[in-house]
Amino acid sequence: MIRTAILVDGGFYRKRAKHQWGVKTAEERASELNAYCMAHIKKKDGQQERQLYRIFYYECAPSKRSVYHPLTQQNVELDKSDTYTWTLAFLEEMKRRRKFAIRLGVLADKPNYNLKPTVTKDLLNGKRTLDTLTERDFEFHATQKGVDMRIGIDIASLAYKRQVNQIILIAGDSDFVPAAKLARREGIDFILDPMGADIKDDLFEHIDGLETPWKHSHACRADLEAEEKAEARSSASQTTEKDIA
Repeated sequence: MIRTAILVDGGFYRKRAKHQWGVKTAEERASELNAYCMAHIKKKDGQQERQLYRIFYYECAPSKRSVYHPLTQQNVELDKSDTYTWTLAFLEEMKRRRKFAIRLGVLADKPNYNLKPTVTKDLLNGKRTLDTLTERDFEFHATQKGVDMRIGIDIASLAYKRQVNQIILIAGDSDFVPAAKLARREGIDFILDPMGADIKDDLFEHIDGLETPWKHSHACRADLEAEEKAEARSSASQTTEKDIA
């Protein structure tokens, strides 16, 4: 039996999940993430089964700051936005789920709205003019602080304490190379899941394998529906046991 910990870079996962499977409610995205992680656990390495130790989810709590928008020339109250409400609901959903550990970083002190790169390119090439800009041409930027550090610390702790035999990291950032190298030196089987995204050579060099359980949206829907049915049966069983007790 292989004891496996799954570490999820939340910002990366939500971006890739939205690209792969579209916009969802907070509850739907949480169920999807749970099913996605369990798809890893249901796989076998040779003839050995995986046993889930814990799922570590790394994210930043949403900001309550007021941010100036250069187009409207007004301040945007972030805590009144749909994104703020969605993120809080999503984190609450994650906290309720068994085997999930939430690790929260913080956003940088100076978030801002910037033009999207494609819009900037069109302006410089003369394809667009300033008077055609709309709010949809801007995107919110906020630097995360403490997320990468927390991932690195947990990888080191899991490796040094021999709490697991295997770590699956759902991410695509080469910043995790030092942590991956440390885990492998300690005998941990280190697997990366970039969710179909391209990764840099320096990251590929220091992992023991690539693994992405769902590569297509139709597979995601089928597995997600099966996982949700299993969760419903499990919840019903737990409720019955509590009533009997």
